[in-house]
Amino acid sequence: MTKSTATYWNVLGPQALERWAPVKGLEGIAEELTLSIDEESDEYTKLTRFLPGADTAAFGGKTHLYPEEVFIISGRLYDQAFEMWLEAGHYASRPPGELHGPFKTDVGCVALEISFPNRVG
Repeated sequence: MTKSTATYWNVLGPQALERWAPVKGLEGIAEELTLSIDEESDEYTKLTRFLPGADTAAFGGKTHLYPEEVFIISGRLYDQAFEMWLEAGHYASRPPGELHGPFKTDVGCVALEISFPNRVG
């Protein structure tokens, strides 16, 4: 199992704009950019961008059977499960089954997400 690799490129620069795709089910609310993926294990590293004014309350909170890591790069995001605003620099290493969200943001947010779907706990 090997994740894909890439040489240096600016994932936040204008040349990356066409690589962002709407998050399925969250069109107009959030977009994602996959940075690296292992096609066999489905482990991935991606950026998720919540657009200004995004609110996922209609979808409720979320849990996964696998661990994931999240790092807030820019903006801010309110996590209702933890009743706190996450701002640039906030980091979490979530264990399997941990409730997170729903989320909302006023100014938008970019988060780095590293997920391990093959490590079901």
